[in-house]
Amino acid sequence: MRKHSLFLILLVLGCCQPLLRAQLTLEDCHRLARDNYPLIRQYGLIERATQYNVNNASKAYLPQVSLSAKASYQSDVTRLPFELPGINVNFMPKDQYQVMLQVQQSLWDGGETKWRKQLIRSGAQVDTEKLNVDTYSLNEQVNQLFFSILLLDEQLEQNQLLLDDLKRTHRTVSACVENGTANRSDLDEVAVEQLSTRQQRVSLQASRRAYTAMLALYLGHNPDEQLQLVKPVPTEPERGQNSRPELRWYDAQAAQLATQDASLKTSMMPRLGLFVQGAYGNPGLNMLQDRFKAYYVAGVSLSWNLGRLYTLKNDRRLIENNRLMLEVGRNTFLFNTGLETTRQEADVRALQLQMEDDEEIIRLRTRIRQASEVKLQNGTLTVNDLLRDITAENMARQQKALHEVQLLMKIYDWRHTAGEGAE
Repeated sequence: MRKHSLFLILLVLGCCQPLLRAQLTLEDCHRLARDNYPLIRQYGLIERATQYNVNNASKAYLPQVSLSAKASYQSDVTRLPFELPGINVNFMPKDQYQVMLQVQQSLWDGGETKWRKQLIRSGAQVDTEKLNVDTYSLNEQVNQLFFSILLLDEQLEQNQLLLDDLKRTHRTVSACVENGTANRSDLDEVAVEQLSTRQQRVSLQASRRAYTAMLALYLGHNPDEQLQLVKPVPTEPERGQNSRPELRWYDAQAAQLATQDASLKTSMMPRLGLFVQGAYGNPGLNMLQDRFKAYYVAGVSLSWNLGRLYTLKNDRRLIENNRLMLEVGRNTFLFNTGLETTRQEADVRALQLQMEDDEEIIRLRTRIRQASEVKLQNGTLTVNDLLRDITAENMARQQKALHEVQLLMKIYDWRHTAGEGAE
């Protein structure tokens, strides 16, 4: 019995698991959409490319090996301007051959490798923050689908309430027809309203299925899955706070420019290294011997390129110009975002004022409808007048539901503009 009971419990939990997974909050939708978005794979690619480039830069201090070979023929060679009696001197040949293997070891590169690594990392940070900007815009698309589904749910609920009211009215008018206080045409009018309301319900259900399928594709779910969305709490963003990922993107670009400016000094530094050359050729180091011979040369090399002094000032001016352009872009973004948040806050406040009277309007419309039902039963009101009052009450309820979802939508648009919820 215990084994059978455990099996049934596991079976029930397994059947309920998809339903439980379908209970989604707005934050769940943001996270799932982000994880399912194809662009998210670029984070790993950026990290991998950074690792490869840094490793390549680190190899600058490894011995650099090069192999070269050459064969040449020249029209003349160096000779003595006089002859030595009794001495035959073999000078270098006009055709010459050489195979050389050279090994260079850098001892100090003026900090070029260090700054190259930092430039690679700062560039990767810029790419990452730009990717954060691109993926953050996904939240706005998810918000539109999420709140559209919530609005359709509210409309379906109000549609069902209207169907219940019409069903009750149909029973009332049927009783009046039996009592002779109403005509058969009055009952037909109620039936027409019922059919029209059912048609509206079919249209609303089709729209919800379409929006649900679109949201499911964003989340990586089955498009046929019936998502159950949890209505979020209308929490306003903190005033004066902007956490948009674009600001971190601007900061990363500013840090990259600072790194570029600091790295300019490496071009002014000398380079110190060791080298070894091993060769085999004709002639060798002794130019007076016409034969193939192996030889080597080893030593210390010092190079100092002062030509960068000509462009150093303009390079720094160019970086400063780019920094000023970046600052202009950042200030423009903050200005536009500030205007947008101000407008969105005004929209929220206006909607909140409108919602203050929604409950009172519904209460009054309900009382009018109830009074009309009594008048219809007493024969002092037509069915058309009752249907008009029922429709007015339903419209008041729909207006309240619409305002509630609109308020949520505007608050979360405001939060999106302010950057709340950005990772």
